[in-house]
Amino acid sequence: MKEFKLQIVTPDGIEYDGMAESVLVRTDDGDVQILAGHVNYMASLGTGRAKITVGGKDRIAACSGGFITCNGIEVKLVAVTFEFADEIDIERAKRAKERAEDEIRRAASDKELELARARLRRAMSRISVAGK
Repeated sequence: MKEFKLQIVTPDGIEYDGMAESVLVRTDDGDVQILAGHVNYMASLGTGRAKITVGGKDRIAACSGGFITCNGIEVKLVAVTFEFADEIDIERAKRAKERAEDEIRRAASDKELELARARLRRAMSRISVAGK
């Protein structure tokens, strides 16, 4: 399978910088898969599972927020959070889920409720990815 240059960046630094055969991510409009030679593309990222194929092997990750761009030669994924499954502390994610559920119950405004729901989605994504 053909490869393309892939760079994954978060506020914490570079999570991946190398060649890949495929990247599948959740965008705000649904899942999208990028392969070598993909047309120019840009989308904002949602929260969910990401799959990177490198050397014929899949690596699963939890991804939330940010954007993805493709110019047909290289793909850049700039995410608020991006964690490969083998790096996720599932107990920490479960505690984050419990805190977010509590925040939803206690939300005093629409903004607080929206932020708590986003935290819950992120925690659920991390638990799902780490559990596979």
